[in-house]
Amino acid sequence: MKRLFAVVPLVVAVVLGGFFLWGLNPERDPSEIPSVLISQPAPEFDLPSVPGVDVPGLGRADLTDTPGPVVINVFASWCVPCKAEHAVLTRFVERYGLRLFGINYKDEPKDAATWLSDLGNPYARIGSDRSGRAGIEWGISGVPETFIVGRDGTVLYRYVGPIVGEEAVAKFTTALTQAGALDRELGS
Repeated sequence: MKRLFAVVPLVVAVVLGGFFLWGLNPERDPSEIPSVLISQPAPEFDLPSVPGVDVPGLGRADLTDTPGPVVINVFASWCVPCKAEHAVLTRFVERYGLRLFGINYKDEPKDAATWLSDLGNPYARIGSDRSGRAGIEWGISGVPETFIVGRDGTVLYRYVGPIVGEEAVAKFTTALTQAGALDRELGS
């Protein structure tokens, strides 16, 4: 029995060493946080529109039987990285006709309306998630986060953080192409 207790520290050291090696792996992308929603139906939610913004609200029913995949972007006016990402998403909508829906997360409606008025509104629908309940249902860890949802309402992809910079845009473009939201030639 004493020998068994003598081995326990060695086993603990090996487990911890393996964990640290995994964490220090330079090829591991820390922004890739697994989501239980991938390949699952989008969660049930039904959000009203943002007062002062001239687009309808957003709910689960808007994500099914769509002509193609849609992108759900969780954003807020108080989120600094959201502002940088906003220009990228706007460009995707203007250039490639991307169908972009938004969840305005824990934001004051007047702040969101002003923010969208100043930066432009690329969203076809925006749901106001003032309580953050829909964000919990989507399993977000913060804003911004972006999801690609298939025509049948299945969550296909999740991007954590702002889609800013060549690497992030390339990764997101590849995901859009694989989901069928962009032409094959564009993503290659």
